[in-house]
Amino acid sequence: MKGGIIEINWHDSQPVLTLDFHPKSGLLATGGNDHDIKIWVIASCETNNKHPTASYKNSLSYHSSAVNTLRFSPSGNQLASGADGGELVIWNLQTSGDGDVWKIHKRLLHHQKDVSDLEWSPDGEFLVSGSVDNLCIIWDLNKGCVHQVLDAHLHYVQGVAWDPQNHYVASLSLDRTCRIYAKKTQSKSKGQQKMNFFCQNVVAKSEPQKLEECSNIPLAKTYLFHDETLLSFFRRLAWSPDGSFLVVPAGIHKFSPAAEVVNTAYVFSRKDLSRPAIQLPGANKPIIAVRFCPIFFNLLGSNPGSLFKLPYRIVFAMATLNSIYLYDTESISPIAIFAGLHYASITDLAWSADAKYLAASSRDCYCTLIQFENGELGVPFPVPSVSSVAKERICIDENPVIVGSSMEIDNVEGPSNDPTLKSPVSSSSIISNDNVTKTDNKTARKRITPVAI
Repeated sequence: MKGGIIEINWHDSQPVLTLDFHPKSGLLATGGNDHDIKIWVIASCETNNKHPTASYKNSLSYHSSAVNTLRFSPSGNQLASGADGGELVIWNLQTSGDGDVWKIHKRLLHHQKDVSDLEWSPDGEFLVSGSVDNLCIIWDLNKGCVHQVLDAHLHYVQGVAWDPQNHYVASLSLDRTCRIYAKKTQSKSKGQQKMNFFCQNVVAKSEPQKLEECSNIPLAKTYLFHDETLLSFFRRLAWSPDGSFLVVPAGIHKFSPAAEVVNTAYVFSRKDLSRPAIQLPGANKPIIAVRFCPIFFNLLGSNPGSLFKLPYRIVFAMATLNSIYLYDTESISPIAIFAGLHYASITDLAWSADAKYLAASSRDCYCTLIQFENGELGVPFPVPSVSSVAKERICIDENPVIVGSSMEIDNVEGPSNDPTLKSPVSSSSIISNDNVTKTDNKTARKRITPVAI
């Protein structure tokens, strides 16, 4: 494992707000405050302990304001980009004598204000977008028009996610609610059917955990998510690739009425999307983005008591304002922590299709690239059919329980010369700009215990 900040001129010394890997070619697309989308060729460095490299390929110019979000379609033949002012564009990949060229295919018009996040449907025929006009919009890309407007949020929509099993759409808003929309097929004339979504669950507050000494005292419900004081434009939630669970960032939790607020992310089981199933531990900074590794891995068998009862391991990354956490479904504590990476907040995460690279963008005008060696994350598991997970659920005890031991987290405020990769085992790697070495764990400054809710 090696990598770090790639100090090149990504977007004319402007903040980098979003990024995504092409699912087939492995090219990296980035968007930023310079109004452009840039395409990069990512390559591993043959020299030991050196960072992977990013080489500029070309730019896609159309937007007249900052590009906040971009995502390639599942097939890789299209790219969707959303920007300030409500701009939403679909690009088509065209092959010519000069190579592959991206051309504007459609302009989707309805949002009146900045587009903050978007996600493709699994079949690539629909798109969901979220905006600071408080709207989520389902777009029919075959027709190039609005399919449905979801207007229940009362504040900015900062994150959207489409269920890989194509049944749910989830959104997260500054109004401190996560909404789960379920698909409902309605009959139309001439034997046709129309797909519409209705709000199935609104998740905002949690029931307090009563303590023995105050069991007779009624306790008020507490909010699950940060309010508008969270200093981030994004709250990018994500479904697992098999659709078995949803991870929602920007969470907060109090273990008791007198305790301090803890930053966290919540895991929702597909079996019950009305309340969180697991609370993941966080650091001293809020969690603002989640992205799943597209590769499944064989079980390690290291934790037979894992709360995730799946026949394979799923790895995912969570970004706080200044760190990246790697989790897998065999352990509740993170398997690795990359701390002190950037001077300004992280804005987005992306995995390459082969799980070789994990990338992060930041408002400090740079991106981080982390390269994993073959087998470092595990042995790939045969890709399961999405329908095969219908009976696979996250198994949670009925009563709240403590899971695992305390997790040590450094209270890192900003980048240093040695951003750390911490492991929950016995040692950690230090990623520097020059080499990779081994060191002992640092003294912990903060302890957070993961719990099931």
